Formats: sequence, structure tokens, C-alpha cells
Amino acid sequence: MELTDDIFLIVGLVVVALIVIGFVGFLIAVYNSLIRMKNNIQKSWANIDVLLKQRSDELPKLIDTVKAYMKYEEDVLTKITLARTKFLDAQSVKEKAESDNMIADALKSLFAVSENYPELRSSENFQQLQSRISGLENELSDRREFYNDSVNEYNIKIKSLPDLIIARILGYTTPYDMFEVDEEDKKDVEINFDK
Repeated sequence: MELTDDIFLIVGLVVVALIVIGFVGFLIAVYNSLIRMKNNIQKSWANIDVLLKQRSDELPKLIDTVKAYMKYEEDVLTKITLARTKFLDAQSVKEKAESDNMIADALKSLFAVSENYPELRSSENFQQLQSRISGLENELSDRREFYNDSVNEYNIKIKSLPDLIIARILGYTTPYDMFEVDEEDKKDVEINFDK
């Protein structure tokens, strides 16, 4: 009888040990996935930030190029300068997204108004800068999408069971902000050709 009791005890201990090991493995897997997601968000934001900075660095060159041609479009150039200043002062994702939207709107206006200035449109320097900024805009669009996908995945994970419990234990309760466009920035740019 004692041998049978010992076997049941050993089997019971093995089962409990396997359950504990499985639970610890699960905790480690969830923890690692949360860390991976947070790092992906930070990396994708850093990639966006680099492109925003590159675009911001191109703006003074663009303004200098168009100043000589666009004597009557000072408000467009002022908007670009103000938006760039706001970007350089921005600290949070939300502030940078707002300044990014301002720069994008100002650039749309600038490129649309530049149609009124044939000599500007034919300037090789302007064409190169416009092409460079358009390329950066395309890259930014791709990076924003990746960033928002990463944020969305993380935000879902920290609010879904059973990961929610582990996320709370680890203090991962604050969702990240998406890189969003304000409703105001979705409107068409008004362009006045009557000047």
C-alpha cells in the first residue's frame, strides 16, 4: 500500500510542478510580448521622429528658394515657419502629430500656390526640394501606419484577458496615443488664385 501512495504522491507533485512551470512560462511569454510591443512602439516612433526632423531641416531651404519668387504669398511661408517652430518645440507624440499636421497643410498650400509661379516651378532647386519633401511625406505615411499598428496591438493586449491581469501587475496600464490627424486637418486646403 505504501508504494502505491508514494507513486500517487510523486505523480501529484510532478503534475503540480508542471502546472507551476506552465504558469511561470505563460507569465514570461506575456511579459516578453509586452516588452517587445513597447520597444516596437518606441522604435517606430523614433523612425517617425527622424523623418520629421529631416523634413523640418529641409523647410528653411525650401522657404529660401521660394521667397524670391513668391513675394505675395508671405502668409504661406509664415505658416510653414510657425509649424516648423512648433515641431522643434514639441515634446509629446500628440504635440509632434499636431505640428506634423500643420507642416503638411502648409506644404500643401505652398505646392498648390506654386502653380501660379512658372519660374518657381521651373527652378531646379525647387523641384529637387519638392521631390525630397514629397518622398519624406511618403515615408512618413508608411511609418505612421506601422506606429499606429504597433500602438493598436499593444493597447488591445493590455486590455484583453488574461494579459490584462499581468499587464496591471507590471504597471503597463497606460495605453499609447495613436498618431492621428485632427478633423480640421482633414479638410481641403483653400487656395485663392485672385491675388
